[in-house]
Amino acid sequence: MFSEIIGSLPEYLGDFHPVKSDGLAPKLRRLGEARCLGLVEAGRGALQASWPQILASDYRQYTLSGNRSEFEALYFRRRLMLNDLVLAECLEDKGGFVNAIIDGALLICEESGWQLPAHNAYGRGGARLPLPDPDDPVVDLFSAETSANLAVLLWLMRAKFAAVDPRLPGRIEREIEHRLINPYLNRHFWWMGAGDERMNNWTAWITQNVLIATFTLPTSQETRRAVLVKALSSLDAFLKDYAEDGACEEGVLYYRHAALCLFGAMTVLDQVAPGLCEALWSEPKIRNMAEYISHMHVSDGIYFNFADSSAVLDPCSIREYLFGRAVGSEDLMDFAAADIRRAADPLLSKEWNLWYRLLAATTLPDLADEAKVHQTKRDIFYPGIGLFVARDCHFDLAVKCGHNGEGHNHNDVGSLTLYKDGKPFLIDVGVETYTAKTFSPRRYEIWTMQSAYHNLPTFDGVQQQDGEAFRARAIGTRFDEGEAEISFELAGAYPAAAKLRSYHRTIRLVRGSHVELVDVHDGDAKAVLSLMTVVEPMAEAGKLIFDGLGSIEISGAGAPVVEPITIEDARLRQAWPERIFRILLPLEVGRLVLKIM
Repeated sequence: MFSEIIGSLPEYLGDFHPVKSDGLAPKLRRLGEARCLGLVEAGRGALQASWPQILASDYRQYTLSGNRSEFEALYFRRRLMLNDLVLAECLEDKGGFVNAIIDGALLICEESGWQLPAHNAYGRGGARLPLPDPDDPVVDLFSAETSANLAVLLWLMRAKFAAVDPRLPGRIEREIEHRLINPYLNRHFWWMGAGDERMNNWTAWITQNVLIATFTLPTSQETRRAVLVKALSSLDAFLKDYAEDGACEEGVLYYRHAALCLFGAMTVLDQVAPGLCEALWSEPKIRNMAEYISHMHVSDGIYFNFADSSAVLDPCSIREYLFGRAVGSEDLMDFAAADIRRAADPLLSKEWNLWYRLLAATTLPDLADEAKVHQTKRDIFYPGIGLFVARDCHFDLAVKCGHNGEGHNHNDVGSLTLYKDGKPFLIDVGVETYTAKTFSPRRYEIWTMQSAYHNLPTFDGVQQQDGEAFRARAIGTRFDEGEAEISFELAGAYPAAAKLRSYHRTIRLVRGSHVELVDVHDGDAKAVLSLMTVVEPMAEAGKLIFDGLGSIEISGAGAPVVEPITIEDARLRQAWPERIFRILLPLEVGRLVLKIM
């Protein structure tokens, strides 16, 4: 798709202007007095704060203990402070923040490496090195994003930097060239794409930031053309792993680093080569990728959250809205606009990408007159990943089929997630704070990655296995006025040790009434079904009662066992209370029926 337009590249490739405005300060002042004051106060707060010190021992912590959050807190704090200073200076335009901005920019320029310790390797899955090599930079997600941030910062501050020292802009440009552009052009990193190798959010995310950095800086036409040709090839490598339906197998969190970064890359392309992506914006796959986020929404900040995503996300930003406008989706525009209006932080104070913050600050005032109230919630089936979503006036139901070789996989084939009146009924727990273990061969030792902690059966302790071969089969769906239903064979998601000949699951939403789950299994091992809930149930004969929520009538299972699970991890606590519950139902016969009301 993208490689096909290489022949249409113009002879001259223009500059990228992160904000299309001759006067940034007047554009920012349209935010209103309160928001402008907030931006300036954030800059003054950064002005008074001390820059985080990053030591070699901080960087080494990842290879020593597997902890990545301590270093990342220091690393991202520097970038957040710098963004606050830049936006305050852009608004006041009096020079009061310039010295501090130079301090922050040069601190970052003097970091030994811009790649995170968790990404400090030269091959996919390779050993992480304890310290970065300044002479051999790794281009990862955040070295690329740091490069883009500094390029945007320089675009905003070039004249003010040059007034302090004419050599300063050149210093920053050389760092970006050395750490990003040269390695990008002269070596192959796995995320660039090669043949059939599967890509993920890295490809779109990094490519977007490479394009921002290259075309915001005064790079040569030769460099721009070489970068652009390579970037177009990478975007095709990224797109090839999406089905035509546009579903993101990495989950809703990574939509913002995948599909939204594809939007960002295309935005740069269209500006530096006007009209280059004109035909691509109307491609059904790209429109479907854009609209995916709205189909995963439940209520307020709650989303269906398979894979490494929380059930509670920050509201949409202006990027979702602009993506909807670019592909001609009024549904996505309305959804994003409504979500932005409810946001407590629409100016993205915790966002370390400076371009995203500029987009929010300069485009937010345009939203008020255009925005409508988003009310549309639809049934949908994504055959590319086997994801089924059905709704009525009370229930929001999602069923995840597919296979266990997907990106950020959780061994959760066949699990369902259910909300009633916007409240969690049967949940997907999500993922704990990332550590070295999360993306290692020991990933499935983590409890949240195991099928026994999803709404799935276990057989004499044998759980689902990871890998593309372990999948649901014979998936059938139907959406009628009165019902929506999905059925599939689940035995193939388990290894031979489960002694399972067949496990057929049917999940039906009877609109306006209830959800019914029917499991019919044939095997030689003792089967126990797990159900994950937030509300502790009270058990009666053949029934579980969830106070203030509803009930589950049970046929074909023994007495339930309820296990409380204490949630201490900070990332999980963003979505769940201190305690959640796992209900274990021993299956007595070959047929289990749950009626959820």
